[in-house]
Amino acid sequence: MFAACVATPAASPTRVAPHRRVPYIARAPGGATTTTMAATAATASPSIAPFEFATATRTLFGCGASKKVPALVKELMALEGCADKSVLVVTGASDRFSAPLVKALIAEGVASVVYHCPGGEPTTATAGAALALAAANKCGAVIAIGGGTPVDTGKCVAAVLTNGGDNPDLYDFLEVVGRAQPLTKRCAPFIAVPTTAGPGAEVTKNSVLEAGNRKVSMRHPYMLPSVSVIDPELTLSMPKDVTSHTGLDALTQCIEPYVCNSSNPLTDAISMAGIKAGARSLRAAYTDGSNLGAREDMCLCSYYGGMSLANAKLGAVHGFSGTLGGLLHAPHGAICAALLPHCCTVNVAALKGRVAAQDPAQSAKYLERYRQVAVAVTGSEDATVEQGVEWMMALVKECGVPGLGHFGLKEEDFAGVIAKSKESSSMKGNPVALTDEELTIMLALAL
Repeated sequence: MFAACVATPAASPTRVAPHRRVPYIARAPGGATTTTMAATAATASPSIAPFEFATATRTLFGCGASKKVPALVKELMALEGCADKSVLVVTGASDRFSAPLVKALIAEGVASVVYHCPGGEPTTATAGAALALAAANKCGAVIAIGGGTPVDTGKCVAAVLTNGGDNPDLYDFLEVVGRAQPLTKRCAPFIAVPTTAGPGAEVTKNSVLEAGNRKVSMRHPYMLPSVSVIDPELTLSMPKDVTSHTGLDALTQCIEPYVCNSSNPLTDAISMAGIKAGARSLRAAYTDGSNLGAREDMCLCSYYGGMSLANAKLGAVHGFSGTLGGLLHAPHGAICAALLPHCCTVNVAALKGRVAAQDPAQSAKYLERYRQVAVAVTGSEDATVEQGVEWMMALVKECGVPGLGHFGLKEEDFAGVIAKSKESSSMKGNPVALTDEELTIMLALAL
């Protein structure tokens, strides 16, 4: 869906006399005549840059929503003309979620095969293995149920199944390590059912996979899921560390689009709603995992963050996270959580210092964004930017997030990490272009 702003001249206010219309002339102090506000408005430049917004075709949200998946996939496969084929179910290492789903699919008359992703981040190897299983069984649709790893893996499989021909090859479509061919056909029907609240992959148009010591992407608007099913009850079993890492990732994915240099009115509204949901409920979800109200809020935070990052940009946290993920093989959410408060600290210092000296208007614009974030997270209308950063630091500490040194990052790695991260699309969305020195400070603070 595309939206653009087109200025249309407004009619000038008039006073009506018999048989004729006379332009209304306003008198300024001192007796001078002025043009009306309508005339001024007619010549004003558009204040909203054209933007695009895309998300999953259909989303179901709410407790118990996952029970509708079997009927949904049956309906979707009939619509797409593949009702006679089986479904690939992509899930995590256990069968906690997949076993009940397979049983329910059988009750609907839908055959399935299951691919279990090993622990850790999604990789090209696991995505290739899942694709091979789907191709061998002539699967016509894909259901991913699990965290970000099964969802990103399933998204790749659904894309390549219909675009890869008789011998589908994932590397035909991967960026950086592959041939980066564009998709030319719609993906196989794909239903995403997240069981964590953080990545937001159920409403994004790309998959991020580890390929050795780097992270690579496969992306295309066709990769947006056919249906996203978000059931907060599925997140009740998340352990505390996963709750904190994914929750802080979700919060980051709302904050960064809000302060980025490419936001739009839709992502502003959505990301701010996510910031408020995450701020009021992450502590509660971390402290008491059975708190369903808090889990609902964190699912909303994740959902809003996914839509925001897919339609705006991110910032330095995610600019670093891809490089660090490939280097450290650490959970994406843990990396983002460790970086979040220190990214805000460095950004604010740069905006108040050198950016204010060079471009006061730009500095004021983004500092006001950070002030609005501070108000949202603290709940105080008088909150300062610094108090917002302090709140984030306290939250990260309370949630037991370790520094990046815990995952193996060393000071001697900084230069290489910065060199690889500077050109990432996420880094280019940061509200201020950070210097190597500032990026070094951020890594050192997060160590």
